[in-house]
Amino acid sequence: MYKSTQLLELVNKALDALPYDRQPAELYEPIRYALSLGGKRIRPVLMLMAYNLYRENPEHIMMQALGLETYHNFTLLHDDLMDRADVRRGQPTVHRKWNDNQAILSGDTMLVLAYQRVAQCSPRLLPKVLDLFVTTTLEIDEGQQLDIDFETRNDVTEEEYIEMIRLKTSVLLACALKMGAMLAEAPDSDASLLYDFGEQIGLAFQLQDDYLDVYGDFKVFGKRIGGDILCNKKTYMLINAQLRANEQQRSELERWLAATEYDEEEKIQAVTRLYDEIGIPQLARQKIEYYYALAAQSLAKVNLPEERKRLLWQYAQQMLNRQS
Repeated sequence: MYKSTQLLELVNKALDALPYDRQPAELYEPIRYALSLGGKRIRPVLMLMAYNLYRENPEHIMMQALGLETYHNFTLLHDDLMDRADVRRGQPTVHRKWNDNQAILSGDTMLVLAYQRVAQCSPRLLPKVLDLFVTTTLEIDEGQQLDIDFETRNDVTEEEYIEMIRLKTSVLLACALKMGAMLAEAPDSDASLLYDFGEQIGLAFQLQDDYLDVYGDFKVFGKRIGGDILCNKKTYMLINAQLRANEQQRSELERWLAATEYDEEEKIQAVTRLYDEIGIPQLARQKIEYYYALAAQSLAKVNLPEERKRLLWQYAQQMLNRQS
């Protein structure tokens, strides 16, 4: 079986080799650029690993894996535009390097290419593969809309937040695993269990991201600690702090959330102290462990020898191994 590092190398080589020979070239250059910015390529690697559980030639479904990576980067391109973000992976974002109109048009084309690449599978498997992909892309848009809606709400519940991150983040990981199994013609029960596994790992991954934004180490986490606090982002941490704070704690927290002028480090320290007092870090770690345990149970039920599943489990652990 292939290791994740070997599959990552295959994915990067295949992305570099993709032809863009249609005209006008100006439409396709931002797409090539967006896909060249790197990243962990988690989704195509998961798809190839799921396929490799059942078949020995994961390169056979490389085009479908590239389709999922194309789609993922399309969502990042449009996210950057909506957020007015200037940098992605240390390089200018597409709308900064070109302009807004180019980002919209090239992004739309990128979405079409994603579907074209996913659809290059056996005609016998195409209907259920496309059905899974269509459902997933609709769910991701629904999750993005919920995220936008939450920006103007102060009554978001933990359940609503979990559903939002499930849609926005987890379902694409789940789709990658299930699609890989489907393309390998694995039993439907296994494909469904791998979907559950991906969804649960995705939830743990996003909750850990929330946690590390407050309690992580910059050298390990790779971005500024406290960024979510500074922009009042609705995270698992903030939502539970608002729900569980006593009157005095809630008053102080709301004062920081409403402040328009403040010292950044002072705000980060003050909100972090409130999280500590309310017990938010322990709560977050418990929730991460809850979804991690569910994922382990789902993978254990997949009807394959444990040795066959070991590399996939190790990769999932690697995804969650960013120590604070």
